[in-house]
Amino acid sequence: MKKLLITIAIAIVGASSHAQWIVYDPTVNIEQIISEAENIAEYVDMVNNQVQQITQLSDQLQQLQQYNKAFGDPSQILNVTGVSALTSDLTQTPLGQTISTVEQSANGVAALTYDASGLYNQIGATFTTPSGNQIQRDSTDYKPFQAINNATANYSTVTADVLKRRQALKDAIASTTEALQSATTASEVQKLTGVLVGQNAALAATDKEIDQAVAVSVEQDIENRNDAQKQAVAAQEQQKAEVVEAFSNYRTNFQLNTQPPMFPTGN
Repeated sequence: MKKLLITIAIAIVGASSHAQWIVYDPTVNIEQIISEAENIAEYVDMVNNQVQQITQLSDQLQQLQQYNKAFGDPSQILNVTGVSALTSDLTQTPLGQTISTVEQSANGVAALTYDASGLYNQIGATFTTPSGNQIQRDSTDYKPFQAINNATANYSTVTADVLKRRQALKDAIASTTEALQSATTASEVQKLTGVLVGQNAALAATDKEIDQAVAVSVEQDIENRNDAQKQAVAAQEQQKAEVVEAFSNYRTNFQLNTQPPMFPTGN
């Protein structure tokens, strides 16, 4: 580069010498020419560097455009198929009751009139004796039976609700699957996949609600059986005590005569 600059300077000096005769210092003039040539060369290098930077930025811009085309902008994908149905199901309050609620709402009077929509015969709140007397039943004794009726009603309510929600979720899953099949960007695929996972999880959760309702019915039936056995043991214990007391009272009131019998003698 330095040799090139010296050559350019000599050529300029030669051209100037033919134009006119001027007294000057060749060394200073050559240094000025070389300095100007160096400035021009540096400017050319700077321009070349800027051109390379512009080319690199253009390539990067093209890569970003291709990336956006392939992956999409997640912030622009707002109305994702299936989201509304999923959030609606997840925010819905379950209808299933706990066993404490089932027991607290048990009413013996309702048990006396329960017939399961005509499947069973009503017991009735009263009954008639052979002599024609009307006897009022003690509704308290029938509370355990109404607790079972409440548990089965809870199961029926939960099952009907779950079946309705399951169908809605299945329809939403079908729509999300179709949208996933026609997705054009990776961002859209990722969002739809997340929704699809959530929908399947919600579908499994609704089935668990039915299991919970069944568990309440079974648990209440177990409690009823346990109470019936407990009442039977208590009744036997009471009956045994009453028998022992009765025999004790009998011995106290009716003592055996320990004297030898006296037979009358004739004269």
